[in-house]
Order: sequence, then structure tokens, then C-alpha cells
Amino acid sequence: MNPGLLLAQIVVILALCRALRVITARIGQPPVIGEILAGLALGPSFFGWIAPGWYARLFLPASLPAINALSQVGLVLFMFLIGLRLDLSELYRLRRAASSTALLSILIPFSAGIILSQALRSLAPPSTPRIPFALFIGVSMSITAFPVLARILSDRGMTHTRLGHLAIACAAFDDVAGWTMLACITAMVTSTLTAHLVSMLAILAIYIAVMLLAARPILKRSADYFNRTGDLSLILIIVFVSSWCSEYAGIHALFGAFFAGVISPHATDFGKNASRVIEPLVMTVLLPLFFSYTGIRTNIGLLSPVLWLSTAAVIAVAVLGKMGGGFIGATLMGLNLRDRFALATLMNTRGLVELVVLNVGLDIGILSPELFTMMVVMALVTTLMTAPFLNLVLPSGGTYGASGATK
Repeated sequence: MNPGLLLAQIVVILALCRALRVITARIGQPPVIGEILAGLALGPSFFGWIAPGWYARLFLPASLPAINALSQVGLVLFMFLIGLRLDLSELYRLRRAASSTALLSILIPFSAGIILSQALRSLAPPSTPRIPFALFIGVSMSITAFPVLARILSDRGMTHTRLGHLAIACAAFDDVAGWTMLACITAMVTSTLTAHLVSMLAILAIYIAVMLLAARPILKRSADYFNRTGDLSLILIIVFVSSWCSEYAGIHALFGAFFAGVISPHATDFGKNASRVIEPLVMTVLLPLFFSYTGIRTNIGLLSPVLWLSTAAVIAVAVLGKMGGGFIGATLMGLNLRDRFALATLMNTRGLVELVVLNVGLDIGILSPELFTMMVVMALVTTLMTAPFLNLVLPSGGTYGASGATK
């Protein structure tokens, strides 16, 4: 790998991500939209189409593993931050209020995705087992992007409203359920024999027990040490060991990073202080590399007119399933009509988390390049919808959601 080429790639990626973040922010979209668009623009769908020679020189196939490796480090740290921001006490406090919406916003799109998978089966790689494929499509329909949703609520001043609390709780429930199901699907795909699957589940059970009984106290002491000294190295070692162990157990490394964040101390300022150290590097450097790598793997040119119709069907199922589940759940919770639509709209946000899931699906062979591209388009469209829909439902910027704020 030529270091000069890698540095040139990083410069181009970061510059375009920066430019498109500014542009999308001015039209009321979250920064992740600009980064997704930058990734698509740098891939074969645009850059490789209008300037194939320059594209071939800048993104040599032999250079892509380096970008992927850096992006994977960024994803591990990102998933750790997501787990770190998961307030378990808040989840427990809102468990009754949010359970119906969270459950329905998972079950309805998940069931719709399983039904849809029958129509998409012909697009899957021939070697993909039928049941894991159906389950994976169900999971991809049920994802809510917890970090994007939190950013939208913060930008609109809705973080401390009752609606904001419920949306965060529901999205957190969705993320935990989605990653747990994805871990099981990964184990199913990578295990060809029942005995092997049982062995992997046993390793996974041991891993979880060790993390709860041994790693959790170590994380607490390491967090106290970080709060005193600012040295984050012990925490990062535990995060990467956890990721390696979950990968060894047969599930994805990202699950280990997420789980390490979940069991980290939440009672002190550790989460806020750790995020202040880790987040700038992850969000401004490493995740843009992930978006570009995803864009390189996404080729809009693969979609024929028939596949575009299928993509429209995927988008329709994703939107109706997720928003329908959220709306019904919010109705059962007794929310007013505006807040029902607002909560349903927020649940439909997919963003970066969906792209992470889709890349896992492509890596383990569940998705074909065509189906991967269709699902990436779905993730982009459903995330783009959130801000405009929310502006229609709550034109005052969240005052409706403030009614009955949680005490």
C-alpha cells in the first residue's frame, strides 16, 4: 500500500464530506446525509462514472483494504459511543411507556421485511440460507438510527421533552433488539453445522458472563482512572478486546464494542468526558472513511428499471412498516395526533446504523451487490424524509412534544 495514495484518498474524502455536511445542514438535514452522499459521490455511481480514469487511479482495488481497516476501527469506536450513550436507567424508567411503541416499531417492520424477503429472494446470493436471509431483511427494515435521532432531537430542542425521552427510549430498545438479532443471524450464517452453532452460542454465553462479571468492574476502575488522569488507553484496550472476543465467538466485532459501551459506568461524567475525547476523531476522520468505502461498494448503475421498481417497493415497506408500528404504539400510549406522527417519523430514521448493518450483511454474504445498493438507497431516502416530515408535523420546532414533559 502506497502511503501517499492513502493520504490523498483521506484528503479527498474528508474535503468532500466537509463540503456536503455544510450544504446539507443549510437545508435542514443532519450531517450524516451529507456524508452518505459524499460516499456515494466518490464511488462508481458518480465519480467512477464521470471520470473512470481518475477513479481507477485514486481508488485502486489494492488500496481499499487500508481504507476498510481504518473505517472498521472507526466503527468499533462509534458502536462503543452508542452503547455508552445508552442510558439504562432511563430505559428502565420508561420501560412501560416506551415498550409498546418500541415493540410494535420492531415487530411490524420486521414481519413486513420477512414477507418482503420472499420477493427479494431471487436477488440474494445463491448460497445464502433462506431463514437467515429473511431474518436479515426483517432486521434491516426495523433499524432506527439512535445517534441520528438524538442529533435531530438536540437540534430541535426536544431532548428534554416527553416526546424526546420516549423517542430516545424507543430507539434504544430498537438498537439493542436489532443488534441482538443481527448477532444471532451472523452466528447462523457462519455456522454450517448445528454442533458448531451450539459451540458458538456457548462461547457467546461465556463471553457475556465474563464481560458482566469481570470486565464491568475493570471498566469502572478504568473509568475512574480516566476521570482522574485523562488516560483513555485502558478503556480502549477493553473495548478492542471485547470486539475481538465477540468476533471470535462468531458474531460481529461491532457487537462487542456496543456491549462494552452498554456495561460501562453511566452514573458519572465518564461517558461525556470519553465522548469528548473519542468523538471528534471518529466523526470527522474515521466515519467518513466508512462512508466512502460504503460508496465504493454501492453502484447505482447496477439497478435496472425493474430493480428501481423493487427499490421503490423496499422503501415503501420500510416506511409503512416502521412508521405504522411507531404510530400504532404511540396511539396505545395515548399521545395526541401530532405526537403520534412525530414519534412515527422519528422511528423511521435509519442513517448510519442501517449502513453498518448493511455492510455486515454484504460482508457475510447475505446481500448481493444489487440488493446492497437497493438497501443503501432505502437508508438514504428514509433518513432524508425525517427532517421535512418532522417540520410538517411539528412546525414550531418541538413545542408540541413539550406538552406533558417528563418530570
